[in-house]
This record gives sequence, C-alpha cells and structure tokens, in this order.
Amino acid sequence: MNIAHVYNRTCRRCFLMGDDPLSGKNFDHRKVWIEDTLKQFAGAFGIDLLGFAILSNHFHLILRTRPDVVATWDEEEVARRWLLLCPQRRKSDASACEPNEAEIKSIAGCPVRCEEIRRRLSNISWWMRLLCQRIAMRANREEEETGRFWQDRYRATKLVDEASLLACAAYVDLNPIRAAICQKLEDSDHTSVQRRIEATRETAAVSRDIQDSQRTTFRQPDPFLSPLAIDEALDPIGSCASGSGRRCSDKGFLAMSLENYLLLLDWTARQSASGERGATPRKVAPVLQRIGIASSNWCDLVCEFGKLFCTVAGKPSMVDAMRTPHGHRRLYLRRRARELMSA
Repeated sequence: MNIAHVYNRTCRRCFLMGDDPLSGKNFDHRKVWIEDTLKQFAGAFGIDLLGFAILSNHFHLILRTRPDVVATWDEEEVARRWLLLCPQRRKSDASACEPNEAEIKSIAGCPVRCEEIRRRLSNISWWMRLLCQRIAMRANREEEETGRFWQDRYRATKLVDEASLLACAAYVDLNPIRAAICQKLEDSDHTSVQRRIEATRETAAVSRDIQDSQRTTFRQPDPFLSPLAIDEALDPIGSCASGSGRRCSDKGFLAMSLENYLLLLDWTARQSASGERGATPRKVAPVLQRIGIASSNWCDLVCEFGKLFCTVAGKPSMVDAMRTPHGHRRLYLRRRARELMSA
C-alpha cells in the first residue's frame, strides 16, 4: 500500500471551478462534477479516498492504493469495474450502462489484458488521468473551447508515516479556511471534513429519532470516504474490503477518533486565522505527543505542508532510509521540514 497527496491546478490558476472575475461567470458546478466523479471512482477503483478539498482553481486528494483488495477480485469483477469506469455503452444522461456478459468476457477472457487492467485499478496515475481528462473535456464542451484546462500533469507527494499523513489530512481539510473562503469547518464546501461532519450530524439525528420512536430516512453523506479512525489492536487485519460497493475498503487511516480529529482541526484553524483567539482542547496534546510532533510546530507544519514537501513527506529517519526506484539515490527533504518533523 502507498499513500500519496495529489493535487492539480487549472491553467494559469484561473478560477475555472468558481467565480471567474475575468469572464464574470460562475463555475461552482464544476466542483460538483469533480465530487461526483470521486464518488464513482471510490466505488470502482482499488484505491481508498482518504480526504479531498476542491477549490476554485485547484483540488487536493489523499489516496491510498489497495492492490491487496484488487487481488481478491476475480476476472469478472475486474472487468465489470473497469467497464463502469470506461464504459462501451452509456445511458441518455451519459452515465455508464451496466456491462453485459459479452463485454465482461471480452476482458475477463484475455488473461494478459485482464492483468493489465487489474494493475490499473490500483494505480493512482490512472485515477488522476481519467479524473482530469473527464473534467477537462466536459468543461471544454460546456464553453465550446479547445486546449488545456489543467496547468500541468498532477503532482504527488508520498506520505510515509503517521505524522506526515495527519499533517497532510489537516492541510487538505483546512484549505478553504486558509483561503478565507469560510471560517468554520462545517461551512467548508466540497471537502472531506464537511462530509464527515454531515455524517456525524445525520447519525446523531437518527439516534434521537429512534429514541422518540419517529420514522426517519438516514442519508449517508460520506460512504465513499474511507473511515478515519483505525484501532490496530481491535480492528480486523487483512484487506477489509468493503461490501457496500461505494468504497474500496473499510480500513481507517489515523490512530485517533473522528472527534479528536475535528477538535484538532478546529484548534489549528483558530491558531492559523488572523485576529482570532482560541484555546487548545485538553485532548489535543496527547494526540500530538503520540505521533511525535511538538505542538509549537504543528501550525507551521500544517500551513506550510505544500511548500515543505515535494516528492515525499515523513520524519527524517523514515525519508533518509528510502531510496529512489531508479539510481537508488537518497530522497531530498528541505531543512525547514527536517526541523519541524524532528522537534
């Protein structure tokens, strides 16, 4: 399994997914396009979607490859999932038709092709390739334009330990607040933290309704996201493949509860926002101590994450032990990153 922070920007950082001051048009609906595509990909790829944030001129994702889950799928399942991503037939609304037996056999019956597609289904490059391509083509059709929509090929930073993963998750979820788009976590539209908060509210509302013997409809806003909390002592081992069909697996990724994570985000947002005052919740310190990061450096690490780390993120001891696949050279870690991750 590999975990990576991936992101991409629109051409010249123009606001092609929000309010564009040059054209006077609003393209917020393209954020919905991306989020809908993420939901589809989470249910088809062998990749866990850990977090996301979609802004007016760029987006961030945290992805975890799961070749161990893909290995449990038979040839027919591999073919079915790929045909949902790249369908041979589409409905009137352009969504994929459920593949028929002949289409599935055309892939499942060819071992070489099936094995290649199996690798693609747990490959971040293919996720990003299909995502960026579809949004670009749809936007160009909408405006009757041609040419590039994205500034460049996506960029990725490998996350090698829990400290870098937690800092990156906070960095991604706090993007709208840092950009002064909103002031509260629950108002951070098109982010994973907003979906998790909405799911928490729905669960609480259902619990109250059950106690009051009232009938209610439970809407899950975050079934396509991987669970946040993981308990290495109690959670089942293995691939933990999801049976819902909406995400790859049911395995969490942080050794902390969602409540503690939200408290940490709220505290960090208050420290980062100019002119606002906040107090550190009592439960925050143990979390930071557990992952080995000094609380005095936490805000700097989260706010500067995108500048501090390029190809890999993690503690110096972890990064220094790694080598590049070709040439076996040491990986570079900026001095400031070393200082913050070593404190």
